[in-house]
Amino acid sequence: MTRTKALIAGLSLTLAAGAAWAEFPDRPVQLIVPYPAGGGTDIVARTLAVELEKELGQPVNVVNRAGGGGIPGQTAIAHARPDGYTIGLIASDISLYKPQGLTDLTHADMTALGQTNELPGSVTVAADAPYRTMDDLVTAIRDNPATIKGTGAAPGASWHAGFLGLMFALDMAPDQVIWVPTQGGTKGHLDVAAGNSDFSTASLVEARALIEAGKLRPLATMAAERVAIFPEVPTLQEQGIDYTYGLWHGVTGPKGMDPAALEVLSAAVEKAANSDGFVATLEERGFKHVWRPGPEFEAFMAEDLAKMQAIFDRLND
Repeated sequence: MTRTKALIAGLSLTLAAGAAWAEFPDRPVQLIVPYPAGGGTDIVARTLAVELEKELGQPVNVVNRAGGGGIPGQTAIAHARPDGYTIGLIASDISLYKPQGLTDLTHADMTALGQTNELPGSVTVAADAPYRTMDDLVTAIRDNPATIKGTGAAPGASWHAGFLGLMFALDMAPDQVIWVPTQGGTKGHLDVAAGNSDFSTASLVEARALIEAGKLRPLATMAAERVAIFPEVPTLQEQGIDYTYGLWHGVTGPKGMDPAALEVLSAAVEKAANSDGFVATLEERGFKHVWRPGPEFEAFMAEDLAKMQAIFDRLND
């Protein structure tokens, strides 16, 4: 009997040790980025991954699943095994797909872990342009419909959506401006600096080098408050235009995540996203640090989707 009790006790200790060993995570975690390496989303993801590794005690491997406007990568996040070992850093493009009929995929197909940052849009013109304020540019558009050229993204992409919302906020039809498609905000700003387009609605971060080189003049930021790297640039709201717009990033996982893994990841993402290293790196690059925990992030994404749906519904009316 004594020997039997000893065996049972030994087995219990072994099982307990095994359970402790299997606590999440006991192997590397994959962080999917739905865009190419080197871009804004990738920079945020790799910066966050460094801090996440400290919190999780395991490697966090950034995997770029680029192409298709981010749809394949974000779909891969939604369809991953819900064991917590595959999560992703998504972008606000997730709010643009369904309103345009590109895919039924939305934030609701994922588990929100937390928002990490924003990247507000802006309005920039060439340094030698006649427009000194937003009022100057808006007046030119009203007085010369379908002659002023705007740019900053491909049609239906992020900075184009920001342009559409701006035009509706001004109570003007978007076709009063000729939209010049570009592959991303940086190329849009370059197009304006070269004199091919009159203004861009991409971010100040993407315009930073050209502004500092004296090639572009920023007329406004679309943020709710002034941007730290360009404190002299007024917001649209300061100039009488009640409109804000920006890209955002956040961490999500698939639906139905393992509760234990979800608890660990939620705490780790919050600590990593608010760490001094992450915040400092973002601010140095001109990103705005914004933290929303899972439930708040979920509500924010639902609101953002509704706003984008309203914009594209109005565009198609």
